[in-house]
Formats: sequence, structure tokens, C-alpha cells
Amino acid sequence: MNTLTEAWHWLTDSAHWSGDDGIWHRLAQHLVLTVVCLVISCLMALPVALVLGHLGKGGALAVNISNIGRAVPTFAVLVLLLLTPIGNWGEGPTVVALVLFAVPPLLTNAYVGMREVDRDVVRAARGMGMTGRQMLLRVELPLSFPLLMNGVRIAAVQLVATATIAALAGGGGLGRIITAGFNLANTAQVVAGAVLVAVFALLVEGVFEVAGRLSPRWARGAR
Repeated sequence: MNTLTEAWHWLTDSAHWSGDDGIWHRLAQHLVLTVVCLVISCLMALPVALVLGHLGKGGALAVNISNIGRAVPTFAVLVLLLLTPIGNWGEGPTVVALVLFAVPPLLTNAYVGMREVDRDVVRAARGMGMTGRQMLLRVELPLSFPLLMNGVRIAAVQLVATATIAALAGGGGLGRIITAGFNLANTAQVVAGAVLVAVFALLVEGVFEVAGRLSPRWARGAR
């Protein structure tokens, strides 16, 4: 209980919120890293998942291959990348490791969402003379959108929690608060950093939840 009290005092100390090592600066770094990795992951995974889901071929293999990444610890990937030429690219190793970590839920959810679209609806669209592109954009994508966005939400929350490894490669983010606490043998600071990451992840989850509730009925899968 004493450690929690000390962590609270650390968090409520205004001196810890300002400056280059302050919480606001580290939070901004964490947010930028998360957004960049999420955008890159979406650009890589979603087009592949949508096309394979539309064609109905090769998707299961792609999903299984991407899920192999879940069995490999992100920290291990980061360490291996640091030993390659990519290790000289600043935040490069961290971005690559996090992108590989975020791709599986994006690819899996988008592909499953596409394949779960009612085949009668697809056949009806084809019978109306729609081209493959029109069916994908006007029928399959809207109907699979809720599950697709669920994958984006999962990836975003996971990235927030895992982006702390950036500090181990000399990067920024909230992980620097935790590693600094370890270096100083300051347990209260370590706990405070962990609390900040947890709260940030919950906020991201909350943003997606609110966005989902405010979105149009079709985007929520409502009928």
C-alpha cells in the first residue's frame, strides 16, 4: 500500500509533468509511435485481408502465417532487429517489431469479417450486374466493417501496451518513465509509469467504444 501511495505522490508532483522527460512529453511520444505503427499496420494488413476475403482464396494461409508472429515475443523481435542494419535506423527496429505485432489481429478480423458476409447478399449483388470491385466496396466492405474495426481496436490497445519496449531501444514514450525508475531503483516511479500506460490503454479503448456508439447503424452492424 505504501508503494501505491508513493506512486500517487509521484504522479501528482507537477515537476514530473513538464520538460523533455516529463509525462506530457513522453505521452506525446507514445501516442505518435502508436499512431504511426497502427497506420502502417493497417496499410499492410487490411488491403490483403479484404482482397483475399473477397476472392475466398489464400486467406486461411495468410492468417495462419501472420498469427505465427503472435508466438514470437515482441521483445525478442526487437532484440534481433537491433543486431541487423535496421538497428541503425533510430526508431526503425521498434516500429518494425510493433507493426509485426499489430498485423495479426488486423488481418484476421478483416478476413473473417469478409468471409462472414451473407453469401446470398453477395450472389444477389452479382446478379444485379455489380463488378467485383463494386461488390467489394459497396456490399462486402460495409457489412464486414464492424469486425474490421474490432481488429483495429484490438491492435491499437495492444500497441499502446507494447510500445513501452521503445525505451529498451533508446526510444521515447511512457516506457522511459518505467526504465528510468528501474535504473534509479525507484519502485514508485515504475508503478507510476505502469499506471500511466494502463490508463492510456483504457482511454484508447474508451475512444473506440464511444466512436462505435456514435457511428452510423451500418458501421455497427445494426439492422
